Amino acid sequence: MSIATKTGDGGTTGLMYGRRVPKTHPRVEACGTVDELNSALGLARATATEKFVSENLFWIQKSLVDVMGEVGVLTEDLPRYQKDGYSLVTPEMTAQLDALVKEIESQNVNFKGWATPGATANSAVMDVARTICRRAERRVCALKEAGELKNAEIIIYLNRLSDLLWLFARWVETKNGSAEK
Repeated sequence: MSIATKTGDGGTTGLMYGRRVPKTHPRVEACGTVDELNSALGLARATATEKFVSENLFWIQKSLVDVMGEVGVLTEDLPRYQKDGYSLVTPEMTAQLDALVKEIESQNVNFKGWATPGATANSAVMDVARTICRRAERRVCALKEAGELKNAEIIIYLNRLSDLLWLFARWVETKNGSAEK
């Protein structure tokens, strides 16, 4: 089977369970932005020089697959989605991010006020990922406001992840002695 199915040539795209929606649908926007975030994290992981960063970004990328899956399913299909064994975003997932935030904050990361991205290539990529994460959060909030999202934990997870990415960027800068004064 070819990757070029041509089913989207008319301006619609497929969701799970054979559902089709316009490519401009808010659910597609949210899912696509989480996908873009995952790609940016892949670039951050590929440019990371510290194992601590690359290993943590890898499991975060894997968790974003769960976020994309849940966001990409219509609300009425969520019971089937869960029955089929797919994971929902949980408070435990957010707690893992919280634990990592605490771990990084305990390492004397140098930051004061607003940071200017670009002190290192890797921290700059993290800042790009952070801004994409914030956009994904806004897109998911729009779904919630429209009554198209049941699990508000996704919003909390993305909010925490954006904080974590900001910290990761500052951690990289501090570790490399390039944190701005």
